[in-house]
Amino acid sequence: QVQLVESGGGLVQAGGSLRLSCVASGLSFSNYHMGWFRQAPGKEREFVAAISWRSSTYYADSVKGRFTISRDNAKNTVYLQMNSLKPEDTAVYYCAGSTRWAPGDGAYDYWGQGTQVTVSS
Repeated sequence: QVQLVESGGGLVQAGGSLRLSCVASGLSFSNYHMGWFRQAPGKEREFVAAISWRSSTYYADSVKGRFTISRDNAKNTVYLQMNSLKPEDTAVYYCAGSTRWAPGDGAYDYWGQGTQVTVSS
């Protein structure tokens, strides 16, 4: 059974930082491309960042220069370091895994349950 479990969300002031983690189990993690998506209330889910199994990265324009995605295959974990947070970054953040490299495409194979990030102004 595949599981993706996110953690690290919380409440932070604008300009602050958070690091999200997503631990994967039940799959061959090093063979999967991993992505982060987010969904704010009343809005559609949107792509945030992705990292290939070879650690190539891809970011949404809205987070470039502020967010960094990374992975540790030994720990089956993907991270999202979020700096210079803005109120508009407030959302539920989801990690996802795919055997296909199409970073902004929402058609990932597996999804986590999400972690809430709230940025106060």
